[in-house]
Order: sequence, then structure tokens, then C-alpha cells
Amino acid sequence: MKIAIGSDHRGYPLKEELKKYFTDKKIEFTDLGTNSTESVDYPDYAAKVCNAVVNEGFTFGVLICGSGIGVSIAANKHKGIRAVNANTNNMAEMSRRHNNANVICFGSDFIDIDKASRFFEIFINTEFEGGERHERRIQKLENN
Repeated sequence: MKIAIGSDHRGYPLKEELKKYFTDKKIEFTDLGTNSTESVDYPDYAAKVCNAVVNEGFTFGVLICGSGIGVSIAANKHKGIRAVNANTNNMAEMSRRHNNANVICFGSDFIDIDKASRFFEIFINTEFEGGERHERRIQKLENN
């Protein structure tokens, strides 16, 4: 499993904490920026992470901004990406189980490292349920 992680300036502190968590858990990751709290535009980092997932063989992406909303919107503009702004255990689980999400987004203003790491673990350890209805819906997303 390879993780691509990125954030804007507001998500930078939580990104740094998640990187420590990944290192402790021996989770392979690549940090695609940003590298400080200096103001940047979140769509730029969402594009980098989404490209890594769609074109470079990364298993999952992690994106962080202040609310989690901006990076989620930006990520979902990319073909082949199904991003979720996960704020609960259930959201992290169901986004994988029913939607086969491949990018998890966090709002650093609303969750801390304990919640982010828990949601991440649920996300990566939940298998896509598959089945005709879920596959049909995902195909419709891909075709729009």
C-alpha cells in the first residue's frame, strides 16, 4: 500500500502529525506538499494527490485543508477519484464499503490526529462491498 498525502497551509500541521503516524505504523507514503503554513491554493495539492492515485499507482490519497470541504470538492473534479470528507467512523467506513472511495479528506479545524488516524485506519481496512447496485452507481459517476 502506498499513500499520497497533501495539504494546504491550514492542513499542514495535521499533515505533519499524520506523517509521523504513518512512519510509526510503517505505512509507505509520499508527501506532495505543502511544506509550510504559508498560504497556498488547495486545488493545486488536490491535483497532485489525485494524479498520484490515478496515474502513479498510489493506493489511496489523503488530503487536508481547514474544513476538508475544499480539498474534497477539488479532488472529486478529477476523473477516477472518489473523495470523502470523513468526519465520523461511519463516513470513513461507508465511503469505502459502498462508494469504493480512494481519497480521504480531513478538516484540520474540526478533527485532531486521534480522529484522523482512526478514520484513516477504518478507511484503508474497509473493503469495497461491490455488487450490482454499487458498481452501477460508481460507473455512472465515472461516465459523467
